[in-house]
This record gives sequence, C-alpha cells and structure tokens, in this order.
Amino acid sequence: MSDDQAHYPPVDVVSVGLRGRCPRCGEGALFNGLLSVKPECGVCGLDNSFADAGDGPAVFVILIIGFIVVGLALWLEVNYSPALWVHLIMWIPLSTILSLVLLRVLKGLMIALQYRNKAAEGQIDRG
Repeated sequence: MSDDQAHYPPVDVVSVGLRGRCPRCGEGALFNGLLSVKPECGVCGLDNSFADAGDGPAVFVILIIGFIVVGLALWLEVNYSPALWVHLIMWIPLSTILSLVLLRVLKGLMIALQYRNKAAEGQIDRG
C-alpha cells in the first residue's frame, strides 16, 4: 500500500464501513455491485488495491447468522413443532438474505479498518 500524502479529515471507520463508503473521504462508494470492490474511489481517487478482506467477513457471517437461525429454529421446534416444510420455507430464505446483507456490511467494515490501521501483507526482514 502506498503512503497517503493527501490531507482528508478523519472519518468514523465504523460508520463508513457499515455504509460501504470510501475509507479515506467517506463520500465515494466502496462497492461496485453487491460485493465487488471498486478499483478506485470516484470522489478522492483512492486506489483500492490494498483492500483484501479475505475470509474474515464470511467467518463472522457464518457464526452470527448460524447463531440467530439455529436459535430461532430450535425455539420454533420446541414451542410449536411445525412440519419440516415450514422450517424449510422460513429458514432458507432468511439465512440467504441475512447472509448477503451482513456479508456486504462486514466486508466494508473490514476494508475500512484495513485502511485506517495501514494493514498490509506480512514481510520478512532479512537484514
């Protein structure tokens, strides 16, 4: 990641990440479509080649959505004992929609945190 020499006012990383905005200026869109990151910010020109959230957002999505859906499904089963098709109709669409929404939000948050903390690939110093 190159050194950032421009002077921009500090932005709230959590707010910018959750809204999917540029981590430097807070104005430009971070995403091109649902989950693909734009090559650069349309407002300040920040090169987004540093942005690599990896599998981090997916892990958090699996844990959070799994906890919510499994908890609700168990509660429904214990209290009402519905047929299997009721579970399928309820939990598959809910899991899919929540996963896509939360994946975008968490990916934006992780990219904003990468920018603020100047996260980069580890390098071995062979001096």
